[in-house]
Amino acid sequence: MSRTDRRRAGTALFACVAALALSGPALAQNGVDPGTLNDFPTAARADYVFGCMAANGQTRDALMRCSCSVDVVASILPYDKYEQAETILMMRQGVGQAASTFRANTAMDETIADLRRAQAEAEMRCFP
Repeated sequence: MSRTDRRRAGTALFACVAALALSGPALAQNGVDPGTLNDFPTAARADYVFGCMAANGQTRDALMRCSCSVDVVASILPYDKYEQAETILMMRQGVGQAASTFRANTAMDETIADLRRAQAEAEMRCFP
């Protein structure tokens, strides 16, 4: 990775972290009490925001909406449940015996459904 690429990545990460830190008033506007957010690690929040922005555009508006979205998800779903659902989804994308075990196990479907419900709520609140 070149020096310029590292600088751009650092600037993008700083912008995401700053938006997350300053999003309290925006959260209140969208029906989220900033004091009730779960303790999602900053790296998990930034990863969510990066993925969200990749799907919704690399704009300031997308940054604010995606920051709102991760905060809504965090207010609904405890981090350990979020991490479990993300792990299941990642493992299901693989190939081989391990991936087929994750795909065939319907007991994991409820964990994924909880994440999908939280994401749907975030969509309604942050992307009207």
